[in-house]
Amino acid sequence: MSREDTPYFIGAHVSASGGVENAPLNAHKLNANAFALFTKNQRRWEAKPLTDKSIHLFKERCELLGFSPEQILPHDSYLINLGHPDAIALDKSRHAFIDEMQRCGQLGLCYLNFHPGSHLREISEGESLQRVANSINMALNVTQGVKAVIETTAGQGSNLGYSFEQIAEIIESVEDKSRIGVCIDTCHIFAAGYPLQTFDLCQATFDEFEKTVGFNFLSGMHLNDSKVALGARVDRHHSLGQGEIGLDVFRFIMKDARFRGIPLILETIDDTLWADEIQLLRQFSVQ
Repeated sequence: MSREDTPYFIGAHVSASGGVENAPLNAHKLNANAFALFTKNQRRWEAKPLTDKSIHLFKERCELLGFSPEQILPHDSYLINLGHPDAIALDKSRHAFIDEMQRCGQLGLCYLNFHPGSHLREISEGESLQRVANSINMALNVTQGVKAVIETTAGQGSNLGYSFEQIAEIIESVEDKSRIGVCIDTCHIFAAGYPLQTFDLCQATFDEFEKTVGFNFLSGMHLNDSKVALGARVDRHHSLGQGEIGLDVFRFIMKDARFRGIPLILETIDDTLWADEIQLLRQFSVQ
């Protein structure tokens, strides 16, 4: 199947409360054909192992409801910092990241989306980026089948990954290029300074992504409007069309075959609008 014939996979980051097996049910209620989830509590380091029952039900429900691994974009814990300047904290993050990769493997998933990390103003950006790449290499060496998907960030505080050049720098140092990918968050790149308000600006921004990183690495997207202005370097999501970006970028994405066949995930602030936003995006693809 060519990219032009591949469907758009559109969904939202749904709750896995009560067990990961509930996430596909929650996505199905939205009439989604993609979803994101946390496989554990994202605010805690420790988590109980996934039970055989949860794993079986998750896979069974995904198959029943038509969610293939390529339509699911799990996200790791917000506590993990793969570029941490402190050796002990870095080791803790690396072990937690490997555990997250293994959980995705147990569920038969093929992606793990993560924020690259932060230098905490204690080491240089370059040194911290190298630590991120080294952390990824360590995780890939002890896991199988799951692609590490770097999320672009808004550049808030000392967070890394706010420029396409930084993403490319991480990828350059990853040994197994077949297991590294990128998730573009529209709110984040806009807040980091990449304009998206018109079709021409979208074309220029995504041309820059192609030149610097390459669409062959694009493995998912987070579709969010922004509460903050272009270049504000603050991470504040908004509902589609209600923020500073507007709707043109989402029209652009839904007309460009390069965005087909990967999870396109809403993280907008009002989950009561998700079903309507999913339908809106689908309408953009056929208009």
